[in-house]
Amino acid sequence: MAARNPLLDAPGMAQARDRVEKRLLGAVETGDAAMTEMASHLIRAGGKRQRPLFAVVAAATRTGVEGGADGEVAVLDDAVTGGVSVELVHIGSLYHDDVIDESPTRRTVESVNARWGNLRAILAGDFLLARASELAASLGTEVAGLLAATIGRLCEGELRELGKAYQLDRTEADYLAAIEGKTASLFATACRIGGIVAELPRPDIDALGAFGLGYGMAFQMVDDVLDVVASDDELGKPAGHDMAEGVYNLPVLRTLAAGGPEADRLGALLGGPLTPDAQAEALAIVRGGPGVAEAAAAARTAAEDAVGVLAGLPPSAAVDGLAGAARHLVAGLDGRT
Repeated sequence: MAARNPLLDAPGMAQARDRVEKRLLGAVETGDAAMTEMASHLIRAGGKRQRPLFAVVAAATRTGVEGGADGEVAVLDDAVTGGVSVELVHIGSLYHDDVIDESPTRRTVESVNARWGNLRAILAGDFLLARASELAASLGTEVAGLLAATIGRLCEGELRELGKAYQLDRTEADYLAAIEGKTASLFATACRIGGIVAELPRPDIDALGAFGLGYGMAFQMVDDVLDVVASDDELGKPAGHDMAEGVYNLPVLRTLAAGGPEADRLGALLGGPLTPDAQAEALAIVRGGPGVAEAAAAARTAAEDAVGVLAGLPPSAAVDGLAGAARHLVAGLDGRT
């Protein structure tokens, strides 16, 4: 898989990450020990925390750097709070996703639904969304409204994806609308919240939101390419998992659209649950077709478009960090497509 995002290792990010982790765990502390354990389960399993760190960096795009030789990015407390609210929404959605997918594991640990059952997993996911909303409300009505709208977009994106499960008539427009809601909207909101709490000029806030949306689109496209080309060990799950679940992502859609005998054979295999042999054959067809390279090119275009949006912001270490993160994201595809 791709090397660690350099933005996460930038000066000041270790401090920001530590504050994010503490705030996440503090947000799910309750008087009910069982709920605290369930709600903190995936938090304790770890994660890159890109969304809250993007909120922190977005807030620093005009404040520049705190002095000193290290040039640490300023860490605004409200940006940490806002970023944590977005991360809680993300984690809560994972609880619900694992119920829908009947997933036994998540982030190398037992999933909440596998350990405590579907009912408790749903309730714990709801609790995380409630705590996210509470944090957002503490930052004002604009942030609260933005987070609520984002939760709605996430649900719409997930529903779009579910509605097209195992459907060979899923279009690329369907795919793009789904990933914008279920993935990109969270990155856009994290960046936008950073700008709002830092009281940046409105054009800056809009640019940061557009960057986050573009980054999120590229993020999901990269993930979908890796689902096809990476090994089982790298992914921590069987390659082609999306296809087996009936989620026909961009490499699959582009392979089908290319036409020809291989595309016809792929279409004949898809449309329902796959046997292990059929999954292996379908995966080989997609790997050998044009869809992987085309999807990777689309991811690179989305990332560069996101970087281009940043050109309207004043130069700063934070802006450079966001641009570097986008370019690093798609660099992970080099040599694979």
